[in-house]
Amino acid sequence: MFDIQEELKKLPAKPGVYIMHDKVDAIIYIGKAVSLRNRVRQYFRPSHSEGIKKDQMVKQIQRFEYIITDSELEALILECNLIKEHRPKYNTMLRDDKSYPYIRVTLGEEFPRVLFSRQMKKDKSKYFGPYTSAGAVKDTIDLLQKLYQLRTCSRVLPRDTGKERPCLNYHIKQCLGPCQGYVAQEAYRKQIDGAVSFLNGNYDPVIRELEEKMNRCAQEMEFEKAIEYRELKNSVTQIAQKQKITNSDGEDKDIIAVACDDRDAVVQIFFVREGLLIGRDHFHVTIAPGDTRTQILAAFLKQFYAGTPYIPREIMLQEDVEESEVITQWLTTRRGGRVYLRVPKKGTKERLVELAAKNAWLVLSQDKEKIKREEGRTIGALKEIAGLLELEGVSRIEAYDISNINGFETVGSMIVYEKGKPRRSDYRKFKLRTVSGPDDYGSMYEVLTRRFSHGMKEKEMLKEKDMSEEYGSFTRFPDLIMMDGGKGQVNIALRVLDELHLHIPVCGMVKDDNHRTRGLYYNNEEIPIERSGEGFKLITRIQDEAHRFAIEYHRSLRSKEQVHSVLDDIPGIGPARRKALMKEFLSLDAIKAADREQLASLPAMNEKAADAVYEFFHPKEPG
Repeated sequence: MFDIQEELKKLPAKPGVYIMHDKVDAIIYIGKAVSLRNRVRQYFRPSHSEGIKKDQMVKQIQRFEYIITDSELEALILECNLIKEHRPKYNTMLRDDKSYPYIRVTLGEEFPRVLFSRQMKKDKSKYFGPYTSAGAVKDTIDLLQKLYQLRTCSRVLPRDTGKERPCLNYHIKQCLGPCQGYVAQEAYRKQIDGAVSFLNGNYDPVIRELEEKMNRCAQEMEFEKAIEYRELKNSVTQIAQKQKITNSDGEDKDIIAVACDDRDAVVQIFFVREGLLIGRDHFHVTIAPGDTRTQILAAFLKQFYAGTPYIPREIMLQEDVEESEVITQWLTTRRGGRVYLRVPKKGTKERLVELAAKNAWLVLSQDKEKIKREEGRTIGALKEIAGLLELEGVSRIEAYDISNINGFETVGSMIVYEKGKPRRSDYRKFKLRTVSGPDDYGSMYEVLTRRFSHGMKEKEMLKEKDMSEEYGSFTRFPDLIMMDGGKGQVNIALRVLDELHLHIPVCGMVKDDNHRTRGLYYNNEEIPIERSGEGFKLITRIQDEAHRFAIEYHRSLRSKEQVHSVLDDIPGIGPARRKALMKEFLSLDAIKAADREQLASLPAMNEKAADAVYEFFHPKEPG
């Protein structure tokens, strides 16, 4: 038994990371400390408040553990790694887990290539990015192939020169053919230098050269080539226009600002490379009441730069962050060069931070409007349904359906909607055990009995272990059961609930002659629904989803039955041998006509397997 008060006395006064666990041993919070003794003890002092979120977390702590480090910097690094690995419930977390594309020029090779990359390694390559659009990166690489005719193959040159024929790119004039020795290394390097210059934003020489070639071809009446050069020039111009000059210092920097209210936060980041704004992105962050912008920014810096391979020299922020010195030290270590966290107070840099903040507020406000509309479709729809049925409130709805064809492979489906949205992790499938033939009422009786009996047993088991019901898959009972049908289906559900002594409202989704929902059957009467209301739309979605889920499960079972081969009934013949037999003999009749020697000659077969196949098709007569 873990005695928290006793363990608090053993805490060392050293830097490190502490890990909080709840009663099912799940990690709910990870933090770092300059002194583990002082920091961890603070959580358990009655007079000390950590804010609403952490005060709730403290109530759930059943035990804690800690890892000692040599310095606060090491503790920060370990904290970042552990948070990314375990994603604890009470840590401020990025909701997005994005990786950004880079353009990699393999300068360490004698004949370099220009490649798409999701990682930035410490090698001899030169990396450009990160970019926010993978599509734009691929388009840029395609353009560079056409402009500079660079190789894309993975051959090791010059070792593999001349060993294989040139690829299609050479024949369509998108590669100079270094694999055949058709271009000297010095000439090829000039092409690579041109590509690197292009990626650094030096577009004017390329545009001028393409324009000259286009005009020359037009004068010489080589119109097809002139059109090719014109298209290339337009592509380069388009890329050049997308780049916006932000300042003239040519530095790499990230510009970060946050917008937040009492429930949500959005962090906006601008990427500036070589003085050019190459892209931007935003991140949603889960926060708790009382989290400040400073705390949100600090958490973002640690999580974002723990996952991105490139760290610029300068990071411009809206305001100073907590632990700025240790975060700066950590970023400097990761980058392998000095990193500066700055809060600009005037000039262009301040305006860029303000622009990032405005963008963050725009995303947050747009999301609020989206959430408002979504709540109308979900929470608002549930309130309509609860009002129709005169229920106090409805959050979780379960709906059931049965699918069969003339009683073949009868299956049942259970779908779950929570707060107006499908909760697919709680969907369940039932393959009927006790019912044969087309008996929908008997099938539904079995499905519901199995579902709620299992849930009751699970509840008892969790109760004995002193665990919350949220840890069971069947323990959460619905606020409302919706049956795909009218009076008959509802009465079956009520019978099951009565036998199990459960009290859950049940209604039927009644359809008209055109198989469209027309109302709800509840308490022995049919209640009409306003077709234009959100409640009606939600009921229709639930009914369609229950039907789809049952049909898909039934279809999968039928497919498995239909692909069954007679060869599967032969002992020792699995998928590999069945495939080999059909590939060699092409038909069952040919397999049946083969003798033992022919069957055993296949590489996938042996004598025992060959005997099994032969004897299956040529059984010995009794006596």
